[in-house]
Amino acid sequence: MTTPTPIFDGHNDLLLHLHAQGDHTGASFLNGRDGHLDLAKCRAGGFAGGFFAIYVPPEDRSGAARTAPVATDRARAVTMEMASILLRLTRANPNAIRLCTTAAQIDRAREDGAIAAVMHIEGAEGIGPDLLELEVLHAAGLRSLGPVWSRPNIFGHGVPFSFPASPDIGPGLTDAGLRLVAECERLGILIDLSHLNEAGFRDVARLSSRPLVATHSCVHALSQQSRNLTDRQLSAIAESGGVVGLNFGCQFLREDGQRRDDTDLGLMVRHLAYLVDRLGEAGVALGSDFDGALMPQGIGTAAGLPALVAAMQDAGFGTALIERICWQNWLDLLRRTIG
Repeated sequence: MTTPTPIFDGHNDLLLHLHAQGDHTGASFLNGRDGHLDLAKCRAGGFAGGFFAIYVPPEDRSGAARTAPVATDRARAVTMEMASILLRLTRANPNAIRLCTTAAQIDRAREDGAIAAVMHIEGAEGIGPDLLELEVLHAAGLRSLGPVWSRPNIFGHGVPFSFPASPDIGPGLTDAGLRLVAECERLGILIDLSHLNEAGFRDVARLSSRPLVATHSCVHALSQQSRNLTDRQLSAIAESGGVVGLNFGCQFLREDGQRRDDTDLGLMVRHLAYLVDRLGEAGVALGSDFDGALMPQGIGTAAGLPALVAAMQDAGFGTALIERICWQNWLDLLRRTIG
């Protein structure tokens, strides 16, 4: 049996689903669940690590209410509960999955056959303007943070979901957002730009001394989703020595912006090739959005990751470039940012 290519992934929403199901220990991840990620699917597809997101869902998921601001008290509670799920899961099952706070720990987990989990926050609603919660979360293992999801909060403005549209929608970071970026820099927490609007993106680019990162984004020139990155944004990321992880969500890949799972894997390769051309071979990675977006049928779940590797091979991507995209570029970035 061929061993699948190891994948380090820029984004998944497993914790959101475990929390919604009341699975406070993550037992269903170990024993099999109806979703994109569980231990068996990860091992079958080569999913060896990634950023595990803490995301506070809206109480009302219909229409415009989906992107309305969320209450701070509820967000704080949900954030801590999801962090606890990840801590319980990794502490009780270190041979299967480990919480990692350094690149060296990620490498060791891979050597030992355990999935490497980096704690990430997608939308910082659970953190107050005094940033006290940030200190606690960092101590618990937080090493990556997106200040906003696609809705406003006290730190800035997320880019709303719209097609066709530009990400240049709304103002940039607030004063609290500027303080958040500075404190993340001090603590060594990576700032994720994936859901920021263009003004907020520019604010982070101006303030940050670290490489710019979008953990799960696609190319605006190929699909005019407001969530996708423009050539100007890609140039800024390239100049900083940063990384973009390709989002697998069908609507972000397709030229017509439709949410259809009959999306050809060739579109994923097209986005990857465009990113390589703009960012160089060291600037492109994967950011699936497993358990958070509609996947192409050709991949389906983490078990289907070898199909993407095969599509890259068929398109003429060499072994070294595929290894960079699948694992090395994220690890090199993390060595330069979190240590």
